[in-house]
Amino acid sequence: MKVVAINGSPNKKGNTAQLIDTIAQELAQEGITTEVLHIGNKTIRGCFGCGGCAKNKDERCIAKDDEHVNEYIQKMKEADGIIIGTPVHWAGIAGTMKSFLDRAFYVSSANGNLFRHKVGASIVAVRRSGGVSTFDAMNHYLTYAEMIMPTTNYWNVAHGRVPGEVHEDLEGMQIARVLGKNMAFTLKMVQNAKANNLPFPEQEAKIMTNFVR
Repeated sequence: MKVVAINGSPNKKGNTAQLIDTIAQELAQEGITTEVLHIGNKTIRGCFGCGGCAKNKDERCIAKDDEHVNEYIQKMKEADGIIIGTPVHWAGIAGTMKSFLDRAFYVSSANGNLFRHKVGASIVAVRRSGGVSTFDAMNHYLTYAEMIMPTTNYWNVAHGRVPGEVHEDLEGMQIARVLGKNMAFTLKMVQNAKANNLPFPEQEAKIMTNFVR
């Protein structure tokens, strides 16, 4: 089995990366590989809201100037599990990460929900405050996509400012370790369900209700 982890931090080896690595180590002990995609240092524009991906149905965003977005969407589609990690910027998701998630999950939704029933988890690195609100915002993507979310023993937030400082947050590191263990277990449960032909819930067509008519 394989997991794709999205590092939304500008710092390739910062605290977000080290939290992802902690989760990946636990997955590796259960024979699950992790590929880390570092998008936080790239130029990724926001979603146009044009609906082109829904019209074309080709599992691609129509934007041409950052093609790695489409490459990464396909990697996420092919993976058994997805980890999304971000630092906290102004009590929210880092800007580049937000742009990427908006587009990736829009493409997924517009093309039959590419990430449905994959195992998905989010992790957040924060200096002081804003961690829980960012964690909540990250989970919006996972729940909308009908992903299966493993839990840990507290909110998925760990504290640290300079790279490596997160290791001094002993509770935060435990959160990441337990998340890795539970994610591995959840991945195996899904794999076992598929192996035993346990039918997954039938997908319903999305109902859209606008409150202003």
